[in-house]
Amino acid sequence: MDDHAKDITATEVEHAPSTSPVSAKSIEENDALHGFQAEESSLPKGYYRSSFFIGTMFATGLGLAAGVGGFALAAPNLGVINADIGPDANLAWVALVYTLTLAVGLLLVGRLSDLFGRRWFFICGSILALIGNIVAATAQSIPALIGATTLIGLAASTQLSFSFVSNELVPMKYRFLTNAWLYLWTVPISGLGPAISKAFILRTSSGWRWCYYLMIILNALSGLLYFCFYHPPTFNMKFKNRSKLQQFKDFDFVGCLLFTGGLLLFVMGLSWGGGLYPWKSGHVIGTVVSGALGIVAFFLWEIYVPLKEPVVPMHLFKNIEWVASCLLLSLGASVYYAMATIWPSMVAVLYTDDGGASMYAGWLNCISGTMIVAGQICAGCFAVAIGKTKFQCITVLIIGGALLGAMASCTPDSKDRAIVLMTVGCFAIGWNESVCLANAGIEIEDQQEIGTAVGMAGSIRSAISTVCSSIYTAVLINRLGQTIPAEVPPAIVAAGLPASSVPAFLGALTTGNFSGVQGLTTDITLVGVKAYKQANAHAYSTVFLTSLAFSGLAIVISFWSPNVDERMTGEVATTLHQRDKTLVGDNKLYTESKV
Repeated sequence: MDDHAKDITATEVEHAPSTSPVSAKSIEENDALHGFQAEESSLPKGYYRSSFFIGTMFATGLGLAAGVGGFALAAPNLGVINADIGPDANLAWVALVYTLTLAVGLLLVGRLSDLFGRRWFFICGSILALIGNIVAATAQSIPALIGATTLIGLAASTQLSFSFVSNELVPMKYRFLTNAWLYLWTVPISGLGPAISKAFILRTSSGWRWCYYLMIILNALSGLLYFCFYHPPTFNMKFKNRSKLQQFKDFDFVGCLLFTGGLLLFVMGLSWGGGLYPWKSGHVIGTVVSGALGIVAFFLWEIYVPLKEPVVPMHLFKNIEWVASCLLLSLGASVYYAMATIWPSMVAVLYTDDGGASMYAGWLNCISGTMIVAGQICAGCFAVAIGKTKFQCITVLIIGGALLGAMASCTPDSKDRAIVLMTVGCFAIGWNESVCLANAGIEIEDQQEIGTAVGMAGSIRSAISTVCSSIYTAVLINRLGQTIPAEVPPAIVAAGLPASSVPAFLGALTTGNFSGVQGLTTDITLVGVKAYKQANAHAYSTVFLTSLAFSGLAIVISFWSPNVDERMTGEVATTLHQRDKTLVGDNKLYTESKV
């Protein structure tokens, strides 16, 4: 017997005690309805202490950290990267390709792994991420970095699918807690990432490349653990009377093309707007409209064409509580994106004097991410004990939306207020996200569709978040175009600067070099910088007020979110197996050919 098989022997499986008070008949009926494979009490002693389970949990945690960090660590330093291996006008595509590949990939990974088995999707995802980060770490040009980030984004579609990979392996009552364990892995990346990436720039000889060196290590470890310990049911175990070829033939490739093309065009058009191209340009309008039509065509195809294996089973959208969970996950994230868009700029312009280049700025930038993760972890630990997840969502959305909206009152002189509002507000939004992500996999009729359900929720989240981020960016750019010309020139002219020097002063505000501004004195500089900060604060205020529209909508939708107390049972959707054997709820071993 090999080392893995020693963890849980066949004898233990065959003689595992069954102490469930529920009758065998009722369990079978429930399993037929909900797609559960086992009951907690029917699993062998030590199953959750086995190397299979522990190794899988560590693989998933490392993969999640790597999936988040593959872009999050480099994102704050794109300007530094461009100065090193650029400059290149296509720098914006580094962020764009990550967003595009992730938005499309989440659903496809969930659905395809539901239909064909998960193991090799996640092993190959780790390998792809490893290759992408190696290319990024050694990139000598922006096009090379764009190509690397494309691979990283595709791989992240598997790594950020952590919720259904882990949740299907544990009893329903432990799903929230399992997510909390996995969120812990993101603390150094999502929470402390801005400070860590800043330290790489300031304290290492390789600078920004260490953002990718670290991800190489994490991906290598994650992939190795997945390969050694992650043995979910194979295709033949999931579909005993069906061949892979038949499954392949029955898959909805037309729907897949419509979904992929429509969502890619839609998200790309929104990401272009106000950045690469003006909002009124043909590039943006044509791409957004084409993408929207593609998405509409996708849903019409899925609804009206009889499909054996659709990309998305449309019965999911008849479940109002699942839909509410998806929308709350998305709208909660959209409120957070207002913070992600504005807070680093506030730190650089309002609350530091070095343009955000110092470690102090890096630590301030950690507040939003750290508190989001803290909220996610705390919700995972306490949501089940508190119960009534609907009212939890209502409460935290009211708190989070109100406090983050109150950020509109912050000025250059109210840093402490801003920190407090950000801290509590982001914690509340993180709580909502944790609850809704778990509910997206809990509130479905068939647990064998958990990958599809959670993957679709992730794609919806990406699409809606992109819409909201585009709105925030457009509002900020438009308001800065109004507040700076309206407030800064009058202030510096009144302080004594010649009117002819105003354009030079405004240009110097962005570069920090005032040496070429004629007639400028120290006093005038102080007046001008103060007016510039105030003008930026007024623009930020408008963005925060805009976020109230999305938080208000989320609060309304939260009244349709589910209470899942009755679903917190010992039922397990999927069990791990010993390479060619599986552990199932009826205490039998099924042998199968190796993957």
